[in-house]
Amino acid sequence: MRVAVVTDRTVHHEETDAAARCSELASGLAARNHEVTVFCSRWWDGGTAVPTFDADGVTHRAVTDDPSAPDWKFLTRLPRLLRRFGPDVVHVTHEPPAAVLGAGIARRLGGAPVVVDWYDDDPRSGWAERARHLAVRTPDRVVVPSNLIETSVLQLGGTAEETEVVPESVDMDQIREQDPDPDADIVYSRRLDDDANLESLFLALAELRELDWSLAVIGDGPERATYERQAADFRIDDRVRFVGAQPLDRRIAMMKGAQVAVHTARHAPFPREFLRALACGCVGIAAYHTGSSAHELVETHDRGMRVSSDEELTEAIGRAADMDHRTVDESFPSTVLPFFIEI
Repeated sequence: MRVAVVTDRTVHHEETDAAARCSELASGLAARNHEVTVFCSRWWDGGTAVPTFDADGVTHRAVTDDPSAPDWKFLTRLPRLLRRFGPDVVHVTHEPPAAVLGAGIARRLGGAPVVVDWYDDDPRSGWAERARHLAVRTPDRVVVPSNLIETSVLQLGGTAEETEVVPESVDMDQIREQDPDPDADIVYSRRLDDDANLESLFLALAELRELDWSLAVIGDGPERATYERQAADFRIDDRVRFVGAQPLDRRIAMMKGAQVAVHTARHAPFPREFLRALACGCVGIAAYHTGSSAHELVETHDRGMRVSSDEELTEAIGRAADMDHRTVDESFPSTVLPFFIEI
């Protein structure tokens, strides 16, 4: 099968969850002997003399030479390139909406059906917001990572019949093979930005000073120094370690060694690191926020708790400490390829 994957920015431009999800789909399909071409902004050297570049078994085709180019350039150039490639299906990310509209134009000109991966809810203004409303009505199918984002798609004008929730996945074999590292009792793993909301976790842990606990904060970001100061302000910095960004095997080892994983972030279309921690056997505690889908992972999980306040978070951590310790949760299915929707 010939698959066109359309995304303005790839993991070679920036490391985001949406870009990683798209990259894994492309490489996973290529590994299964499908012919995959990623249509994107150029990230390799050579200029217009080198229109394509192969990486990890996937061909990348430049639609524009600069990811900061106006969206209309991507919109106008994409249909011709797609028709020349002749895909059996087009998989396109929801950002920018111009990419979705360009794929829709190619389909109306006799091209392949279009699947859109609508990963996040990012309202705009003016034309950009109108383009989002048009984009959600363009494809044959819309894929979303969580019920949270499905609601946003429906509010934009998508239909329930054409929208499907396909969560992220983790590699259970990789989790089983990794030895646990009892580095900390509690883990928090996420990019440390404004939405990480570590202050809520620190406040809860400060109320549990009489208990013997340790916290490992996995990840880095622009607000790391702020969170380090907060830990000191709460006088718990002697039991909190900021370990920075870590390779996947190391993160898995720490999660398997921990008892509890906590997710307090205010924004999370799909918290894959939290899912990974649950699969590693951690008791999962998710703070409810309107912009986060983390609570969806624990509402029906027998080793998960949803909390709505700092007081409930404190109580949940105390209860979690008394539960049995596991290093893998076999209730999660073994899957590696994130998703592919048949239409």
